[in-house]
Amino acid sequence: MGHTRLDTAGIRAARQVIDPVFLGTPLYRCEALEPALGCAVSVKLETANPVRSFKGRGTEVIASLLADNGSRAAVCASAGNLGQALAWSGRGRGLDITVVASRFATRTKLDRIRALGARLELVDGDHELARERAAAVARHDGIRLVEDSLDIETCEGAATIGLELVDTAPQFDTVLIALGGGALATGVGHVLKELAPDVEVICVQPLGAPALTLSWRARRVVTTDLTDTIADGVAGRYPVPAVLDDLLLVADDAVLVQEASIIAGMRLLLDHAGLVVEPSAALGIAAILEDRDRFAGRHVVTIVCGGNVDMDAYRRWTAPAPGP
Repeated sequence: MGHTRLDTAGIRAARQVIDPVFLGTPLYRCEALEPALGCAVSVKLETANPVRSFKGRGTEVIASLLADNGSRAAVCASAGNLGQALAWSGRGRGLDITVVASRFATRTKLDRIRALGARLELVDGDHELARERAAAVARHDGIRLVEDSLDIETCEGAATIGLELVDTAPQFDTVLIALGGGALATGVGHVLKELAPDVEVICVQPLGAPALTLSWRARRVVTTDLTDTIADGVAGRYPVPAVLDDLLLVADDAVLVQEASIIAGMRLLLDHAGLVVEPSAALGIAAILEDRDRFAGRHVVTIVCGGNVDMDAYRRWTAPAPGP
């Protein structure tokens, strides 16, 4: 493997400043899923924490550094999960946090950001417009702009999941990782390629939000004009060049899945694993559903990365299909 922006020693150091509430998340084989998927499946559950997503690992690293440096405030753009996580980590360290989000973001996520004490600013546009506004706020107020996936701390935090996968010494041979901005994929991918190089790293993105997958395939940044997916947590249009460079080094494949498969994955995780997940967290299961032959006979780990979902929409998605 070539050199990514990450360093395994730095990832181990990052683990020391992350609140233990985000660490050591469950990893278990879920045999109840296997008849429907045709392969051995283990679940790495990143929803069992105060912000119900893996993002708290990265924001803990950032907030710790900010507090140590005497900073008092930070701003980020978020579809919801990063904002919650930064609000949680900042609150515990006395930081003033501003989150910029689309007013069309999942209401449950926006409500939790407010409840955690952050100032929430909404924009009339998608996540990319929120990113532009957050950058403007940072410049005007002279505060730290937290940029998911570009800021190496977000990747280091996510990479601690990879350390936990390797430390368990399981017999899995494939890891399926939701691909959005790229922090999770590049962080976990770096660790696996360095410490467990025989494990295949497959990134999964919705067909309706394919920018980083298209970029990985083309080996150059490819942008898209819009996104059209229920998986709001991974719906970016402008990949970060430095993140793509890392992804090209650690990902063995990047696949796109259809919305129907994402919904089917959510239903399977509910019915057979008792897990309420947001669409992004079902991408790994969707990938297996769309290519059972590829995964037959393998032991696959899927990272269930978030569980912040609008329950009204979730009930519609997971409702049993009407009878004839």
